[in-house]
Amino acid sequence: MSEPGHEEFLARARAWLADVAPPRPGLDPMLSRPEAIFESWTEAEEREITARGRAYEARKHDAGWGALTWPSEYGGSALPYAYELLFRGLEAEFDLPRRTELFAVTQQLIAPTVEQWGTPEQRRDLVVALLRTDLLACQLFSEPGAGSDLASVRTAAVRDGAGWVLRGQKVWTSGARVADLGVALCRTDPEAPKHAGLTMFVVPMDAPGLEVRPIRQMTGGHSFNEVFLDDVRLGDDARLGPVGAGWKVALTVLASERLDSGSLGLDNADHAIALALRLLADGADGADGADGADGADGADGFEDEAADLIAQAYVQRLVGMQVAAALVSGATPGPEASLGKLLATDTMRRTTRLVRAAAGSRLRSDADAEAWRWHEHLLGAPGYRIAGGTDEIQHNIIAERVLGLPREVRG
Repeated sequence: MSEPGHEEFLARARAWLADVAPPRPGLDPMLSRPEAIFESWTEAEEREITARGRAYEARKHDAGWGALTWPSEYGGSALPYAYELLFRGLEAEFDLPRRTELFAVTQQLIAPTVEQWGTPEQRRDLVVALLRTDLLACQLFSEPGAGSDLASVRTAAVRDGAGWVLRGQKVWTSGARVADLGVALCRTDPEAPKHAGLTMFVVPMDAPGLEVRPIRQMTGGHSFNEVFLDDVRLGDDARLGPVGAGWKVALTVLASERLDSGSLGLDNADHAIALALRLLADGADGADGADGADGADGADGFEDEAADLIAQAYVQRLVGMQVAAALVSGATPGPEASLGKLLATDTMRRTTRLVRAAAGSRLRSDADAEAWRWHEHLLGAPGYRIAGGTDEIQHNIIAERVLGLPREVRG
């Protein structure tokens, strides 16, 4: 596909999408359910939703819309990143299958990492399959003793003839129940400095010795999993990147992860603002019985909370535009990606404050359906301060790389 003008591109893309799905129904924030920060699906629900998403992604890729910025050898069109943004904006106008976190991880994090670090055989066998979602991949990074300090992972990969044996435990793995592959950061040299003794592997999630155990959340559902690797045997062709270069490979994944997190929480912020404006129009002055936690005090009304969230959402969108502009220009965004992650976390916190101030005690009972729709957001939002890199890590990045403050003392 030669590079078309934006208007031509939008017209063609809209025509294709119109043939695939009906327009998205008008969003009524008072009737629509706010998005859960972390889903509470059963395994059967997760598999069904994933299957619908896979069917759409395969159709999109085959029609030439699924790998717009990729070269033709991967089924792409080699278009600038601006076209990817244009297409995503159009997709939001249509009633398409739900795109779960696993799809973003597979296509935007793992596929580019395999393309950069993989052998010719790995690129041939995996990249298109990941972009088309014939294969879905999860991250096997965090461990019980190595979350924010990812370089301290202890899952071992030990040489065994021409292959490797993996032993250890991973945790907080999204999508592990339905993923086909996992990229696992393992320690291959316990004597080397911690960043130098790591190697990355591509692990089939049905490999003998690998067990997935769902983790129960406050909401009652299971969005995350523990993954146990008990003498999982792999050939050397499962290694992704050189031995000892696992930290560099992991950084490739993590850089893309933070780029993708800056827009999170904005839809729910819009829901909360609409809720507040509706209540204010109805003459409500404040919540009945808001407990005032986090500074929210229903007795004083919630106009300030609403104005605060409106301003916050604008700032988050502006930072997102700055990151997008850097990508469109061909640059790699720097610490502003960490700022986007922090703003997303703060937007979720302020959304919670506004909803609690506006709805008050009604949030505590499912007798009020309108208020009860928020419970998954309220229970999930605090967890995003940890997921995708903790707030503390993002603050350190901004302090050291933007403000030029001295590096934090590390043991």
